[in-house]
Amino acid sequence: MQNPSFKDLLPLVGKPSRYIGTEVNSIHKDLDKVDIKIALAFPDVYEVGMSHQGLQILYHILNSFPYVAAERVYAPWLDMEKLLRERDLPLSSLESNLPLREFDILGFSLQYDLCYTNMLNMMELAGIPLWASERGESFPLIIAGGPCAFNPEAVADFLDAVLIGDGEEALPEIVEICRNWKLRESEGGKLGLLKALAEIKGMYVPSFFDASYNDDGTMEEIRPKYDGYPKVEKRIVADLNTVPYPDKPIVPSMQIVHDRVNLEVTRGCTRGCRFCQAGMTYRPTRERTPEKLQEIAEKALRSTGYEDLSLLSLSTGDYSCINELLANLMDRYSDDKVAISLPSMRVDTMSPELISEIKRVRKTGFTMAPEAGSERLRDVINKGIKEEDLLNALQQVFEAGWESVKLYFMIGLPTETDEDILAIAELSGKAMKICRKLRGKNVTAAVATFVPKPHTPFQWEQQIGIEETRRRHDLLKKELKKKGVSFKWHDPAMSELEGVFARGDRRLSKVIARAFELGCRFDGWGEVFRRDFWQRAFEDCGIDPLFYLRKRGFEETLPWDHIASGISKNFLRLEAKKSYDKIFTPDCRDE
Repeated sequence: MQNPSFKDLLPLVGKPSRYIGTEVNSIHKDLDKVDIKIALAFPDVYEVGMSHQGLQILYHILNSFPYVAAERVYAPWLDMEKLLRERDLPLSSLESNLPLREFDILGFSLQYDLCYTNMLNMMELAGIPLWASERGESFPLIIAGGPCAFNPEAVADFLDAVLIGDGEEALPEIVEICRNWKLRESEGGKLGLLKALAEIKGMYVPSFFDASYNDDGTMEEIRPKYDGYPKVEKRIVADLNTVPYPDKPIVPSMQIVHDRVNLEVTRGCTRGCRFCQAGMTYRPTRERTPEKLQEIAEKALRSTGYEDLSLLSLSTGDYSCINELLANLMDRYSDDKVAISLPSMRVDTMSPELISEIKRVRKTGFTMAPEAGSERLRDVINKGIKEEDLLNALQQVFEAGWESVKLYFMIGLPTETDEDILAIAELSGKAMKICRKLRGKNVTAAVATFVPKPHTPFQWEQQIGIEETRRRHDLLKKELKKKGVSFKWHDPAMSELEGVFARGDRRLSKVIARAFELGCRFDGWGEVFRRDFWQRAFEDCGIDPLFYLRKRGFEETLPWDHIASGISKNFLRLEAKKSYDKIFTPDCRDE
């Protein structure tokens, strides 16, 4: 049953285009003619979710099956939520305006730890019980995937199943199992469905595992309830050229964060930065061929009218055919004034050939990520960038016509001292001198707080607290101001909460539920974030958040140890030890 009143709310909200759902290249199917309906849910606002390429990929793959209808839903902003609650209207999908409660599957893309209360809000607005144990087979199957899925324990009790790793091949298998189960009139009940799903490589069913804890609060073990369920192994697409990629992406109905054609050239990274979860969990590195990429680009630009094309990767310059691809794309589209951006460039991949092609690109902002100000600390994190190389690359960038550069750094990295903090200002100041010399406009130092992430060599490290973060911010502000460098930083309280959830366990689910009950929403948005509500939630649940920021022992059982990311714990332990001796681990392609 559709919900005709939902669209009536559009004139009453601040950005109605978030909810229209009639965009160019969106897919609208007759729901009476499909066997399975799946809502792809992004627990943030439309303009953020529409910038996420993974959701677009899955949307087009699933809709290629005639018996599946895949639709989208994004987190409603506060004004829309208020109206939905006042009028007792359910949250609905964009394409058909169908209440989420009536879908077979509700699949959440968990990209960021601070989206968890939004996920609960979307479920509650849909009339779906939050706790998996309270949902029978009459409710949609609630599954999740994305980077946070590599440790989903903080929200495990809300989810029926979690997909670990790549979704292009796994999600159609999930849908097929659900379809067959449904056609067999729910044979075996929900337990039967979950057991069938658990047979898919990459699928984790949290209710099939029990967690226990030691007297000191550390984890004792997490063990399967049933025989035959050992570690959950990450799902990997072996060849990106064999899986579909959207050549008719949805054109948003409003300005979004990344409003362009996004072309994933490579998945994975061989660099081995010790803080980087994506660099570890997306291994092995896989590439699309230049021919395939040019074919997708041609169709996508023609079907959307975009004049911007972005080459996506964790390190675009490491793509083995980058010079050939960029030259061909520039030759093809320069007369059409199509801008080509390379948002993830490493300093040591800025070859003369690449610079000569980059000079032909429309100039916007250019970003580089030294991560640490001192060479010593860059050695600790295995970044492998010399200051001289960075400054030479910056000179080439400004000479090529860029007017502004953003430098990304982290504070709170293992072994960091005040000297390392001041080195951020020194390096940024040298960049500013180059900028002024070559008539550029500005340099920005963007600083985030280091959050230890699961499945990385730094997963055992301590995270600095709020007060220490602020002290280091103050140190930087003073020095950067002297050098005329703009300074942007991440809210320390948000970083603390991210750190709690990143390495959290199932005991946190009651904290998240309580915070949601108190009114927490959009915890990654500074104007909405309520630290006081979160403090109360932790207090009400008798949990100390600082427990999750502490340093862990190498032999300690970690909440995510039952999830196999493809990188052994022994390797991570060895890399952690090498970091303290500043021993560089070379790019695995060079070994």
